[in-house]
Amino acid sequence: MAEKPKIDREECTGCGICVDECPNECLELDSEDIATLANPATCDGCATCEESCPTEAITMVEG
Repeated sequence: MAEKPKIDREECTGCGICVDECPNECLELDSEDIATLANPATCDGCATCEESCPTEAITMVEG
């Protein structure tokens, strides 16, 4: 099973870089401007979000 991003809501600053960088449009900012995995079915575990996060708020976990 592919890994999926886990977002630490305490560390996420809502910068949106992960949302912009995701090639599969899996992430979006929620009503509190925190990144969330909005479309898990389209996530292929590429880890672009994890690599692009400046606060290291995203880690890839078995999904």
